[in-house]
Amino acid sequence: MRGEYGQAMSDNIFYRYAPFIQDYIYRNRWDELHEIQVAAAEIIFDTEDNLLLTSGTASGKTEAAFLPVLTQLYENPSGSVGALYISPLKALINDQFERLEELLEEADIPVTKWHGDASQTRKKKLLQSPRGVMQTTPESLESLLIRNSSGAYRLFSDLRFVIIDEVHYFMDGDRGLQLLSILERLQRIIGFEPRRIGLSATLGDPTNAEKWLSMGTRAHCVTPKVREKGRTVRLSVKFFPIAEKIPQKDSKVLLRNYYNYLYEVTHGKRCILFSNSKGEVEENIAHLKRISGERRGSDCYLVHHANISPALREFAEERMRSGELPVCTGATVTLELGIDLGHLERIVQTGCPLTVSGFVQRLGRTGRRNGAAGEMYFAFRQDMSVPQNLFYKDINWDFVMCIAEILLYTREKWVEPMYLPKLPFNLLYHQTMAIMAASGSVQPRELARQILTLSVFSHVTKEDYLELLRHLLENGHLERAEDGGLLIGEKGEGIVSNYEFLAVFSVPLEFTVRLGSEVIGTVQNPFPPKSQFALAGQAWEVTELDKKALIIYVKKIEGISANMWTDTGNEYVHTRVMKQILEIIRSDEQYKFLDATAQKRLNDIRMLCRNAAGGELVTDKMLSGGALSAGERMILPISDTNYAVFPFLGTRGTMALMYALRERGFQADAYLQRYIPVCIEVRTDMGKDALLEALSDIKANGADKYGFKIPENCEIAGKYNDYIPRRLLTKQYVEDYLDTSELELME
Repeated sequence: MRGEYGQAMSDNIFYRYAPFIQDYIYRNRWDELHEIQVAAAEIIFDTEDNLLLTSGTASGKTEAAFLPVLTQLYENPSGSVGALYISPLKALINDQFERLEELLEEADIPVTKWHGDASQTRKKKLLQSPRGVMQTTPESLESLLIRNSSGAYRLFSDLRFVIIDEVHYFMDGDRGLQLLSILERLQRIIGFEPRRIGLSATLGDPTNAEKWLSMGTRAHCVTPKVREKGRTVRLSVKFFPIAEKIPQKDSKVLLRNYYNYLYEVTHGKRCILFSNSKGEVEENIAHLKRISGERRGSDCYLVHHANISPALREFAEERMRSGELPVCTGATVTLELGIDLGHLERIVQTGCPLTVSGFVQRLGRTGRRNGAAGEMYFAFRQDMSVPQNLFYKDINWDFVMCIAEILLYTREKWVEPMYLPKLPFNLLYHQTMAIMAASGSVQPRELARQILTLSVFSHVTKEDYLELLRHLLENGHLERAEDGGLLIGEKGEGIVSNYEFLAVFSVPLEFTVRLGSEVIGTVQNPFPPKSQFALAGQAWEVTELDKKALIIYVKKIEGISANMWTDTGNEYVHTRVMKQILEIIRSDEQYKFLDATAQKRLNDIRMLCRNAAGGELVTDKMLSGGALSAGERMILPISDTNYAVFPFLGTRGTMALMYALRERGFQADAYLQRYIPVCIEVRTDMGKDALLEALSDIKANGADKYGFKIPENCEIAGKYNDYIPRRLLTKQYVEDYLDTSELELME
């Protein structure tokens, strides 16, 4: 090994690796071990700690975890599966499978994929002789514990390591909590706690991620601090004013300019074109293919999202990995994660990434090799044809938030801290039914012990759980056995026996789209014959609709069609992002990554805010540091009885303020543009002074969220909400969606 830094440490670790790994390193001509690989090896070899590895993409995290783990399995073979690798995506498993197979070809350590599309023959072989590395998803592991809990002991009786990839992705919802619950149930089956290793993209403060990774274990979690090599980043933001609602020639020209720009920045490049919705992905790729056809360019445009068939997604991944020919793939979050896509020259994004974390992930897909610069181009369009009556509704807040995300990361390396929910009642129902399905009859006291001692339910009270069980008995999901135990009832059996039960996230009813025998993907709408829609970057016409079999048969057609999908996710904006948005509005700084059109639009937005009739959102007094009360800075009078309040808090803080104002007799509603909490619209006859006084009191003294009057229909989205008592859903909403601690941060 020859390198410039930490050479003694690097050599020391190199010679501690198993011989087959040393040969692999020589064969692939590595000059040195990355710093994160040295740090990870020292922790794995010399401690019993759990380990969190967090750094940018292509930093060697996967090898950092696997090389010492495989060394230990080689030197001291396990009597069962020795390492369990868990991924959020089958595609990521397939990608890692290929990398591990090459690494282990001489080591006699088998690697087995275990998910719905994996080889049944190899699964049976693993069950008969469990050893090596098993790669799976949370849902496949859940299925194993439900349907073959006795086999789980044989498979994992000598399990040494659990490696969780894309920790930041799992931490963001019920799916990650499900995984933690499954791992804790597995620990109970085998009687000990395997070490956990988490791999994650760059995090800000890793504290919550460390807590998440070690939840349900007694082990300490270590996150080695390593220096990330500096990299050059090229960013560009362009803004396109269009006029979609005015059917005139100029409006079509303006919109065409937008798509021409997308073509120019993707043409001849190996790139990903990210969008925040599947419908927008399809629309963008359809227009790029049209322009390419008009200019007699090559057909190098592909689509990758969750509704595309696995075969077509894998084709897109392979096309991006192989060769150096230009390719542009339109994608959603499915290509944000760590699948190896070879050398990408550029990322293009329409609209704003949903989070700073998403921005970092997407930027990290480019410039991964040979020290190339990371390039990310943003394109925004806004319909300017019909101005809104209220200035804040005329602002594209997505555009301003994108600037905020760029500044927060490039200047401060700030990324949202992950939020750990306290009352995941959706998962509580799911895990109750999963344990019942695996166990048969269970006494209520024993069931409560098994469930409430799982770490993810540490904040659920016995009283709340008893209320859920009574509710499930009343509604036929559970029933009493003769000995007083609990059994799955008729309604519960229908839910648990459905293959979709394994996932805690919602999957809407979808129709499979077929071109002859080839599966193209799925859509949510039962399009009738002769209708047209877009999927996989192609326009289709329906030839036959089989509603019973949920199949749509199609033929290819020319032109551009549309298709929309329902978005069922929850998105929360962090308060730090909203504060950065306010700083941008108050500032006169000109940002180098904005082109002339984008800088002009930002200047216009700043002027709109400063000139808001009668408003104090941004004033000369504020810009010069003049003294204004919190309320005066926040309130924009709209009429004698209508006001807009701009607290510049995150989603949870804004919603808490809305209820606090309602509690004081104001008619208040949060105005969210898409999912960004712009302001609170207030209607009152009490006058501005009363509103000022209320805001001042809330800022100084806070509010009791447990006393808020929450409407009946308020709940955090959950797949199994229909089976959970309304009182519990309301309690969850208050606990995990409202944050009164942020009220003191109001402007």
